[in-house]
Amino acid sequence: MELRHLRYFVAVAEELHFGRAAARVGIAQPPLSQQIQRLEEELGVKLLQRTQRNVRLTPAGRAFLQHARQTLIQAEQAAAVARSVGQGIGGRLAVGLVSAANYNLLPPTLRRFRRDFPSVEVELREMTTQEQLAALREMRIQVGFMRAPVESERLQRECLLHEPVVVALPAEHRLARQRAVSISALAEEPFVLFPRSYALNYFDQIVGLCRAAGFSPRIAQEVMQLPTIVGLVGAGFGISLLPESLTKLRFPGVEYRPLQEAEARVTMLLAWLRELHDPGLQPVLDGFVKAARETAASYGRESGAGDGPGNLGAAPNGGEARRHRSSQRSCL
Repeated sequence: MELRHLRYFVAVAEELHFGRAAARVGIAQPPLSQQIQRLEEELGVKLLQRTQRNVRLTPAGRAFLQHARQTLIQAEQAAAVARSVGQGIGGRLAVGLVSAANYNLLPPTLRRFRRDFPSVEVELREMTTQEQLAALREMRIQVGFMRAPVESERLQRECLLHEPVVVALPAEHRLARQRAVSISALAEEPFVLFPRSYALNYFDQIVGLCRAAGFSPRIAQEVMQLPTIVGLVGAGFGISLLPESLTKLRFPGVEYRPLQEAEARVTMLLAWLRELHDPGLQPVLDGFVKAARETAASYGRESGAGDGPGNLGAAPNGGEARRHRSSQRSCL
């Protein structure tokens, strides 16, 4: 049984006239009649009752019509998917991300990407930077949002966001009365941070900022979820240093303040393999990189970064810090 036989039968069944059905499928009437007869012989059942005046479906023909239509629809869908993948506009893209990407670049990047590649299935996998690097090497993901620095000859990478660091404070904390806080003022404070084993690059950056200010942070709590960090700050367990985009996490009893140090920034980058195992996926990957790049270029306008409820006081260097959000083309 061939798909063309199903098309011929559906045309006759819907027209109930061999002449009109023949014109519809683009063949002469005698060959159409012969093809229907062969289909009936193959099935071993009559699908149509023919007289000189009319054509009618048999009960078997009515049942067969329903399934023939479904089969033709499925065949068209399969062909459309194959064409889309072949043209680079379908398939599956596995994307790794550190949790902070959920609060800045990821949502608008996905909106842009799905607008241009609606047939692509995006599989999101939340991972640490180190886990993403391993997943890229093993080709379990094709691209990832991660923390700088990253060094690998097998990867292409682009720094998307240099983001100011802010301090999260309990609302009643003495430093919450200030418009901006110096890192050195945090020397005696208990810190709530990610474990280094979970967020190596970010942990080292935060510790490096503290050491540059003349102290090593006293870590009171180590937790692996951003909302938990902010919740513990609100509960009075300590303070934390977080990317500015995390001020979107609103918890009772938490105040955010900018830091006075302009160099207090963390970097979000995008990394992907130079050579894909499936070359047909390259246009999809290129489209995702383009969407992330465009999102980074317009991040401040689209995300409302820094425009949350008024508990992020205006720092003397606030304008300069916000300028550092723009997309960068080289990783530090």
